[in-house]
Formats: sequence, C-alpha cells, structure tokens
Amino acid sequence: MIEVKDIEKSFGNAKVLKGITTTFETGKTNLIIGQSGSGKTVLLKSLLGIHQPDHGIIAFDGRILSHMDADERRALRTEIGMVFQGSALFDSMTVEENVAFPLKMFTSKTPAEIKERVDFVIDRVNLVNAHHKKPSELSGGMQKRVAIARAIVNNPRYLFCDEPNSGLDPKTSIVIDNLIHEITVEYNITTVVNTHDMNSVMEIGEKIVFLKEGILAWEGSKKEIFKTDNEAVTDFVYSSNLFKKIRKAQNRDDS
Repeated sequence: MIEVKDIEKSFGNAKVLKGITTTFETGKTNLIIGQSGSGKTVLLKSLLGIHQPDHGIIAFDGRILSHMDADERRALRTEIGMVFQGSALFDSMTVEENVAFPLKMFTSKTPAEIKERVDFVIDRVNLVNAHHKKPSELSGGMQKRVAIARAIVNNPRYLFCDEPNSGLDPKTSIVIDNLIHEITVEYNITTVVNTHDMNSVMEIGEKIVFLKEGILAWEGSKKEIFKTDNEAVTDFVYSSNLFKKIRKAQNRDDS
C-alpha cells in the first residue's frame, strides 16, 4: 500500500497539488484521472520521487519516502516497475535485451538466471517469437507488452503506468488494460495508473482518484463513479455521448 497524506507541491507561484490525501491499495489497479492540468502527472512523479513535495508524507508500506537516505531510496527503486507513456524501449536492443536490462543493472543474477527470468516474463505477457526483434519491428501494442515485461521482470512490489494506452487503438487498449490488471492481482502488486482513458476506468478501475485543479475532488470504484452526483466528476466522465448512454442505461436498470 502507498499512503499519501496532505501532499502539496508548487512550482514558483503556481500551486499544483493542494493537500491530497489518499491510499493506493495493494493487489488493485489504482487509477489517477482528471483533465489536463489537474495535477495527475505531478502526483505520479511525486510518488516516484522525481518531485519532492513541499508538504505532506508519502509512505510505501509504512516507509516514509522523505525520511529515506540515499541507500534506502536506491533499495526502494529496485521494488518499483515503470511503464512509460511511449514505452521508452531502447531502439538498439532486442526485446530480450530490453527486458533483461533491469536485471543486469540492479541484480547479481547469473546470465542463466537472467535468461530464465526474461523468458518467463516475455511468455507471461504473451509475446511469441519476439525475443530477437527490435522495437521498430513491433506494433504499438507489442511494444507496450515489452514495456510491461521489463517493468515486472524484477518482481516489483509497486507498478506505475503513465498513460499506458497512449497511441493504441481501443481494442489493443483493452488488452493492455486487462494484462495490467491480471499481473496486479497475480503478483499482488500495488499498481498506480495515470490515465485520461475512460475505457480504462470501465475495465480496471478498482480504486479511482479524481483530481481537479490540484484537489482530490472524488475517489471511489468504477461502479461508484457512474452513480456519483459529484458535478466535477460527471462533467469529466460524461463528456462523450457514449458515457451519457451508459448512465441512462444504468439508471433504467436501477429503477
């Protein structure tokens, strides 16, 4: 579990995070949603230690991030997997080499042990006959699978995903969403997904944190978000005709 208590962050005179308090639960897909400029990315980077909050506490299973020394922070980083928005694969490396990179950097595993683990996670994300291909030879969905394999190769306790469906078609997005959820449950990971994709909310939103102008305006589950009367949430969620139809259908079912 990751606990966030009264986090504030400013850049110059602009206050971006305004006293956010929430928890990201273990074994669940926790989504951060909100419009552009709501503070989603700053919150995610604060969780990752890229930004230092001006006030408040971030704790990883009771370990307070701001109280950690350099060695403790390095140890924490080995427990974190990251899926970047653009996958961020090394173009000059094969799939196998990309996935093996964290093991070579952060562990003392033998080449045989590395190969065994790499083969396992590549198989786990359903990449077939892709070991020796370069990223440029893969589709966007396959590149995202490689990024997920690399993120979980070191058995992380915490998984962060920044807009994992960016640039993907709706069908592939659902596949990636479900893969992230399956891995979260299977390995009991605390997963935090920064997204603007409402399809992801519908698919895997077990815990949803909605930000508006740096404030935590609402939190709940994917079932609760379609029933809330919070105006900021409804304006965001039902901005498309698709979700207006969904709510009408749900209201009919409840009546």
